[in-house]
Amino acid sequence: MALWEQILVGALALGVVFFFMPGIKAALRQSREAENKDWAGALFPIGLVVLFVILLIAFARG
Repeated sequence: MALWEQILVGALALGVVFFFMPGIKAALRQSREAENKDWAGALFPIGLVVLFVILLIAFARG
């Protein structure tokens, strides 16, 4: 990749970070205010997906 392409990609990445900064700040603020039951509701589906992927890997090897 040429130097100008690397600079362009870096500038684009910085632009994306600055564009999404307000949303990231709001999400971090809301996560501090969340209760434990909110986390349980989010972690349960994630755990099911992880278990499903582990089962797929185990069946693919067998």
